[in-house]
Amino acid sequence: MMPITFIIFGVTMYAIIENGEKQYRVEKDDVIDVELIEATEDGLVEFTNVLFIGEGSTAKVGAPYIKQSMVKGELLGTIKGPKVIAFKYKRRKGSTRKKVGHRQKYSRVKITEIIG
Repeated sequence: MMPITFIIFGVTMYAIIENGEKQYRVEKDDVIDVELIEATEDGLVEFTNVLFIGEGSTAKVGAPYIKQSMVKGELLGTIKGPKVIAFKYKRRKGSTRKKVGHRQKYSRVKITEIIG
């Protein structure tokens, strides 16, 4: 019997980054929505909390972060998330009803480069 080999086409480098206690799996040219962040004057963003970098069969794992690695992105703008409604109600006569809505603001970022 001949051994079976697998050839993986189109393997791209990806990274797992941490921002605002959330983790995101990103590749080059991905567009992600993260918690509201500040950018530099030219609209560039750097994520230095890189947990994992993988490309094909090679991988780098940080403990907890990988040193001298970062993910660079471009800030596309600020968006609002879906409206979340909190409705409080007591069923007794003369009680109050309270309706409160909230829309979280997010920053939309396009990933331009993975360094690591």
